[in-house]
Amino acid sequence: MAENRKPLLGFVGKLPCGTTPGNSGKTHCPLCMGLFKTPRLLPCLHTVCTTCLEQLEPFSVVDIRGGDSDTSSEGSIFQELKPCTLQPQIGILCPVCDAQVDLPMGGVKALTIDHLAMNDVMLESLRGEGQGLVCDLCSDREVEKRCQTCKANLCHFCCQAHRRQKKTTYHTMVDLKDLKGYSQVGKPILCPAHPAEELRLFCELCDRPVCRDCVVGEHREHPCDFTSNVIHKHGDSVRELLKGTQPHVQALEAALAQIKGTHSALKERVEAVATEVRTFSEGYIKAIEEHRDKLLKQLEDIRVQKENSLQLQKAQLEQLLADMRTGVEFTEHLLSSGSDLEILVTKGVVVERLAKLNKVEYSAHPGVNENITFSPKEKAGLCRGYAVYGAINTKEVDPAKCVLQGEDLHRAREKQTASFTLLCKDAAGENMGRGGDNIQVAVVPKDKKNSPVKTMVHDNKDGTYCISYTPKEPGVYTVLVCIKEQHVQGSPFTVTVRKRHRPHPGVFHCCTFCSSGGQKTVRCACGGTMPGTERQSPLRTPPLPLCTCPPAGGISCHTATRLRAFRLRLCF
Repeated sequence: MAENRKPLLGFVGKLPCGTTPGNSGKTHCPLCMGLFKTPRLLPCLHTVCTTCLEQLEPFSVVDIRGGDSDTSSEGSIFQELKPCTLQPQIGILCPVCDAQVDLPMGGVKALTIDHLAMNDVMLESLRGEGQGLVCDLCSDREVEKRCQTCKANLCHFCCQAHRRQKKTTYHTMVDLKDLKGYSQVGKPILCPAHPAEELRLFCELCDRPVCRDCVVGEHREHPCDFTSNVIHKHGDSVRELLKGTQPHVQALEAALAQIKGTHSALKERVEAVATEVRTFSEGYIKAIEEHRDKLLKQLEDIRVQKENSLQLQKAQLEQLLADMRTGVEFTEHLLSSGSDLEILVTKGVVVERLAKLNKVEYSAHPGVNENITFSPKEKAGLCRGYAVYGAINTKEVDPAKCVLQGEDLHRAREKQTASFTLLCKDAAGENMGRGGDNIQVAVVPKDKKNSPVKTMVHDNKDGTYCISYTPKEPGVYTVLVCIKEQHVQGSPFTVTVRKRHRPHPGVFHCCTFCSSGGQKTVRCACGGTMPGTERQSPLRTPPLPLCTCPPAGGISCHTATRLRAFRLRLCF
């Protein structure tokens, strides 16, 4: 009735090379890996054998959608509408994608049969790629022919019986070998309610195929029509839905391709960066190892040098001690055992020797010490192009050689920060060149020794230290600077803290203004400070108030004012 209609879906997917419509992906169950046996179509559009689905472990879910849920309508086209109620539901998980499948009331057997998969199994069996087909009537013998009218596969015996019956005498019989080129050899789809009737009609109200008995019975007043008449309308709706889905497929494929490309680029980039890291690390490790070897070599040289110095000093002291003992022993023996004449005869030699020995200068302390330190944070330059750290130091600060420098050593102003610099040196008078020494500083007023001024010591990391403090009151202060609990050279010393400069009542005179480089606030000859004034043009010289301060090491403001016109011409 509908053999010559166009296909339901006007889209054929691109199959991989070497595949056929009856390949294993469409004919074999994903669970048992065998040919489909009564395959069921799940709502996620995956097909599984009925027996395999029945072996899956079900679980309980609560279906709040009722009988008209999407899963129920997709799960079985033969299920009737039910009111929406809250009822327990049995579900399983798709063995392919783990999607939840809510089973209809009839269980697995109520799910939709995948007739397309059954057709693919039939085609594969005809090609000799699957198991042999059995007769649809006796289910015992192998199939030889197929009734094109009944869509039934018949063995030789059932084929003869089929022709002997008056009702089926004129049915067209075809050999199975002639069906190998066919693309559609599926069996007729029978009504589950009336197994003897084929589904040829479609109920528009219930939206499902029905048979003739269903139309005169359960669907008597429903609008029904032949499937060949309604397939175009429903097929077109599916095609429209497919058109809306295909762009998503293409977009997802493009997105996956982009992700794949990004993943490949990421992998390549990671490998490249890993190579850079390894190269850098290996070079850095070699540089550190080389720097380590240099440090150990330097340490060994220091050890040899110090041991040689100690050995030389030891040999000299041992020789001197031996000479001393010889002189002492001989003299004691002479004085205790010699006669008067013997003593007087040898007196000159003994006295000369002892006098010479007593004049020999020697150090009672070792000429070298064990002071060797390692500074891991000290920069050690470049090695193989890498910055390395760590240095071995043998210098030891000598407080007696350290020097204090700065303008604020002996003068300061109240509530103003005074600072000076401590330059650390070793016993040879050479700069230490490094920091890290423990510097103790105390600034104590003479009249309030229990109220020391807070001090700050900044390590410049080069052997110099910036020391600052802010006295709160004028007076005489004692400054103590110590290293290793020993005063440095020039410590302790006194500082006279004066009051802050009073505001200058006059106007800053020109000579000092120019000599200061144009600064607005500098010291006047009186030692005070004046508020800054803007430089004025020589063409605009208003009368200026005179400064009443007396001259102190410079010309007075009054004299400067008289010379102002001439000075302005020179300055501007």
